[in-house]
Amino acid sequence: MKRLPVIGMLCATALFGLTGCSDDSSPSEEASNAASELCTDLSELKADNAKLRALNPSSATKDQVQEAYDAVQDDWDSVKENASQLKEAERSAVQTAAEDLRKAYDALPGETTGQDALAKLQPQILKLDEATTSAATGLSC
Repeated sequence: MKRLPVIGMLCATALFGLTGCSDDSSPSEEASNAASELCTDLSELKADNAKLRALNPSSATKDQVQEAYDAVQDDWDSVKENASQLKEAERSAVQTAAEDLRKAYDALPGETTGQDALAKLQPQILKLDEATTSAATGLSC
C-alpha cells in the first residue's frame, strides 16, 4: 500500500521531466527565461561596476581601470540583448548610464593615470550602479 504513493510520485516526476524537455515553450516561459537571463546579466553588470568603483585610486593602474571598464562594457552588451524585458524608463536609464561611462572613458587622455581615470569616471560609475539597481528592482531580481 505504501508503494502506490511512491510510484505515483515517480510517474509525476517523470511526466514533468518529459514536458520540461520539449522544445515547444510558451511565450510566457520564453519571457520568464529572458527576464531571468536579464536579471543575471544585470547582476553581472552591477558586480563588475562595483569592482571598477572599488579600485583604489591611489594605487590603480590605467591597465587595471581598463580591464574593469572592459568587463562592464561586456556586461552591458549582454544586458542589451535582453533589454526588451525592461520597462522603457529603466532601459533608458541603464543605457544612458552605460553610454555616459563609455563616453567618459573614451575621453580620457592616453597619459591618464589610474588615479585620475577613477576620479573622472566616478560620477558615471555611480550613475550606472543606481540605474542597474533600479532595473533589477523593477524586474524583481
